[in-house]
Amino acid sequence: MSSLAASSVAPPAPAYRAVTAWLVAVAAMVFAMAVIGAITRLTESGLSIMEWAPVSGALPPLSEAEWERLFALYRQIPEYRLENAGMTLAEFKTIFWWEWIHRLWGRLIGLVFLLPFLWFLWKRRLPAWLKPHGWALFALGALQGAMGWYMVASGFAERTDVSQYRLVAHLGLALAVYGYCIWLICRLRWPRPPAPARSRLASATLALLLLLVVTLASGGLVAGLNAGLIYNSYPLMDGEWLPLGYWQLVPAHLNLFENVTAVQFNHRLLTLATALLALLLWAASRRLPAGRARRAYNLLALSVLLQFGLGIWTILAAVPVWLGAVHQAGAILVLTATLAALYLVRHERDRPQPA
Repeated sequence: MSSLAASSVAPPAPAYRAVTAWLVAVAAMVFAMAVIGAITRLTESGLSIMEWAPVSGALPPLSEAEWERLFALYRQIPEYRLENAGMTLAEFKTIFWWEWIHRLWGRLIGLVFLLPFLWFLWKRRLPAWLKPHGWALFALGALQGAMGWYMVASGFAERTDVSQYRLVAHLGLALAVYGYCIWLICRLRWPRPPAPARSRLASATLALLLLLVVTLASGGLVAGLNAGLIYNSYPLMDGEWLPLGYWQLVPAHLNLFENVTAVQFNHRLLTLATALLALLLWAASRRLPAGRARRAYNLLALSVLLQFGLGIWTILAAVPVWLGAVHQAGAILVLTATLAALYLVRHERDRPQPA
């Protein structure tokens, strides 16, 4: 075995183990953030805080007068007047706490990322290649915070909810930060050879990743339009394979993004396509020698089957909060397995055997 091949699968150097652990902690916190965000969305809590206060907002209301002031702000928006009229202060506190926890967790992620990053830079503990990626992650995290407020602000004027387009952008940025962390963790844990391997399995796995991104975005549209609360049957929708009203909006392209019937149908179709492709890739991975890549495809197949079952259960149960949050976690698990499989099949020492 060549020294280059050996180095491609060697564990991280001791100096980088702390760096790897730091990125794992950040990724875990982003994972949790996505689940908290799902709960915030499902409990209709996202519009309960009307102010953007990055520093002072880290503290919760500390007096009854402050609670009354914040509740008075909430009573000015359409969501309160049209959907929650008559809400008590105690009920307001319930939705407030979820949004406050969501924002606080975002601040904590920023601290857990930035402070160790600066310390590693100062101590020169980072590999040279990681430094620009660290700054890029920091920029993405800052952009994510701004996007969160931009999303929330869309529900203050004329809507009773946030824009589904901005929600998809907010979710997409969160998953981009998470996926970026996972890829960097893989690179630290299993340093790559000079050039990635080219194989049909690697290309097909990249195609799966792109399809998964579209599927996750369609799930954001389902959440943004509350489309999971209708057609709570599977596989038929109101007794039809193609539900009536799929093309009811004009111009036609709006049905893909604003028609709740079409959005739910498209998400079902995309999840089915994603699951089938993932299982086909798992079958193809049986040709790989025993190793990390093969185990990654095993995890991918298991996570996809679990997520597909969770999706059906979530629809049949009309999206209870706890199950919707678990479904969100399942989606991130599929993303994790896909990224790991893609990295390992491109960079691991062992290659697919000839057909």
